[in-house]
Amino acid sequence: MTDNIAGSSASDTSLSADGYVGDPEVRAEWDNRYADRQQLWSGRPNGALVAEVAGLPLGRVLDVGCGEGADAVWLARGGWEVTALEVSGVALERAAGHARDAGVTVHWVHAGLAEAALPPASFDLVSAQYPALLRTPDAAAERALLAAVAPGGVLLLVHHAGMDTRHEHDADFDPADYVWPSMVAALLDDDWKVEVDEQRPRVAPDGGAGAHHTDDVVLRARRLR
Repeated sequence: MTDNIAGSSASDTSLSADGYVGDPEVRAEWDNRYADRQQLWSGRPNGALVAEVAGLPLGRVLDVGCGEGADAVWLARGGWEVTALEVSGVALERAAGHARDAGVTVHWVHAGLAEAALPPASFDLVSAQYPALLRTPDAAAERALLAAVAPGGVLLLVHHAGMDTRHEHDADFDPADYVWPSMVAALLDDDWKVEVDEQRPRVAPDGGAGAHHTDDVVLRARRLR
């Protein structure tokens, strides 16, 4: 079903029979979320991605946490060479089906971001739209996002405003467990130029989980060297 980039196994990761590299508990959690509904997301590209990509030259793009593939398919239709990464095999099955229906090619990676062993500095655009990236003491996810961007390329990180400072109704949700745009911005040094760092009204596709969120935090940074 998917093409995979295999990474080195670490003490907190596993390599499953189908090539998945990452935390099996995270995979199981997201597989269960997707399995509970025939379609979790709207099926349309995220508004912030559409707005921020306009005018960028085409190239290689990494879609982090691609879900059911709406962004990946939209980017591929627009002429981008797309690599899409996701922890849920259920979501990837759906995404691959949408790509086949659209007649586009996407390179699917079934892995966690920190464990995926992606080729460094090789993507002209790294897009992470509302990612559920777990926070670690070594900032592994944040550093993986930055490491994937090629010199001259762009990191686009979008999240729901306010989620980093409040608890959702879900008692299991703790903002301290997750990576937020401010944490990534804090790691940017002189090799980066911040082009956008703001909160704005969300342009949300109709339907799908998360449609109740009204504002985005958008971080767009260009790697200079």
